[in-house]
Amino acid sequence: MSELIQPKVLKGFRDFLPRDEIRRALLIETVTNVFRNAGFVPIDTPALEYSEVLLRKSNGETEKQVFRFNDNGGRDIALRFDLTVPFARFIAEHYSELYFPFKRYHIAKVWRGEKPQAGRYREFIQCDFDSVGSDCAYTDFEILKVMYSALKALGVTNFRIHISHRGIFNRFLARLELKDKSEDILRIVDKLAKIGKEEVIKQLSEIAGAEKAEQIVQYSNSFPVGADFETVLAHIESLAGGAAPDTGRLREVYQLLCDAGIAGNFVLDPSITRGLDYYTGIVYETFLTDLPQLGSVCSGGRYDNLTGLYMKDTVSGVGASIGLDRLLAGLEQLGIVSKEAGFIDAVIFYEKGNSIRLNSAAAAYLERNGIRVEVFPEPKKIQQQYGYAEKKGIEWGLFIESSSESAGGDELPVRLKHLPTRTETNLLLKEVPEALKGGKK
Repeated sequence: MSELIQPKVLKGFRDFLPRDEIRRALLIETVTNVFRNAGFVPIDTPALEYSEVLLRKSNGETEKQVFRFNDNGGRDIALRFDLTVPFARFIAEHYSELYFPFKRYHIAKVWRGEKPQAGRYREFIQCDFDSVGSDCAYTDFEILKVMYSALKALGVTNFRIHISHRGIFNRFLARLELKDKSEDILRIVDKLAKIGKEEVIKQLSEIAGAEKAEQIVQYSNSFPVGADFETVLAHIESLAGGAAPDTGRLREVYQLLCDAGIAGNFVLDPSITRGLDYYTGIVYETFLTDLPQLGSVCSGGRYDNLTGLYMKDTVSGVGASIGLDRLLAGLEQLGIVSKEAGFIDAVIFYEKGNSIRLNSAAAAYLERNGIRVEVFPEPKKIQQQYGYAEKKGIEWGLFIESSSESAGGDELPVRLKHLPTRTETNLLLKEVPEALKGGKK
């Protein structure tokens, strides 16, 4: 007999058991409905792209994290590391077939060859939504509104969306004569919350000098988070050389947020720069107020120059990406998502002496009345059936009385068992839908 192969996954990759995948599927279902209700449509792109498509405008740090290889035909290809760059290629390739503004969402796996650690994996799902073909305050606002609506739909109330503008920061760096080092500076400032003020100053000093490093941190960190929007904007506006279209855009976006009655969840935070070098306008990150250590759960910005790599005419775009795994972990910690979430409301148990036809007919009745139900298919020991239901996160069990075949239709006597407490109630089948719907409130 040949030696058995050890079943294992690669480091940084994961299997998802049903308990975990169900929770993720329910989260995706919720945000998908928000996207659709806002007029966004789904697309998909290949997992593999030509390396030049993915990496032409990336920095060296990004290239180190990409899974890249030559295929059997000698083509230089790579697994996508995000969904934004493939989307830019998609727009350029299908430009004549699309309508603008084009609002899309895309939920799919991406791959990054970074060192695996707690909460960071080499394969994970991204959830992106973007609007391209319109460069105006309303499209910036629309993405922010969808971010807000998605979190509200998930039951989150305490969160803040931190916004800033790369244009203002770039003007500030130009005044310091550091524009040619902007990409390195952006990546360092982007780590301010993670590594702290002193370490940021130390790293900035190495490329900009101590005095300018202090000035950059002062720009990014002069006010406490949540300070008055206009006060903060006026301050960074003066540091950047005065009013300009970028500060005007931020004021207009904030006014739209006020008009929509949702501005209370938004703050102006100059430290938000987004380390990726394709952002050119408004940028933003989202934090759960009760879990500040969790990090951003939704981030993005405007990337007006991205499609210029693939077509002569640039197409303006703005979008965001939801960190599904991180957000789900946060929702579980906050008790918003149950760790025992499931798709099924009840299971009909199969006792010896039961009729499978009777159980099946009862299930059909419950399904017609809005109850998600399944039937255990064979008369195994009842403890095994309980274990099955509990592993699937099913809260309710039903027993159709074995002597009740003479009772017809919805008059069947049943025993309704609440599995977590093992308490039972005697009912007629017709009473079960209302009992279960009441139990789910």
